[in-house]
Amino acid sequence: MRILKEFKDFALKGNAMDLAIGIIIGAAFGKIISSLVEDVLMPFIAIFTGGVSFKELYFATDGKHYESLAKAKEAGANIISYGNFIQSIVDFTIIAFCIFMIVKLIITHKKKEEEEAVVTISSTDVLLTEIRDTLKNK
Repeated sequence: MRILKEFKDFALKGNAMDLAIGIIIGAAFGKIISSLVEDVLMPFIAIFTGGVSFKELYFATDGKHYESLAKAKEAGANIISYGNFIQSIVDFTIIAFCIFMIVKLIITHKKKEEEEAVVTISSTDVLLTEIRDTLKNK
């Protein structure tokens, strides 16, 4: 029974719940960024690469040339699909940059909150401090 209580305490503590929420939001965010890359950015990049899609880049190890990646797979060729690797690097870079910007925004926001939370000393307090210091020095 004690182990169940310890597990319940662990599972319901803030850190475990925050981690679970972070993972769920991260997965959803990853889908959004993947869609941004695949559906918006890559077609734009394809304009500059002559319409070549990164996902279609491959190398057939049998030395033959195939019309497309799909045709090579259909023929049962052993292929190295380096285009998918390039696509994954682009996805990772954009996701990492977006996360960096979000973290930077949060840190900036927290710094502003901390600066605002600094207790401002009223003019009365300043005057009383000066009087105290003057009396102390006499």
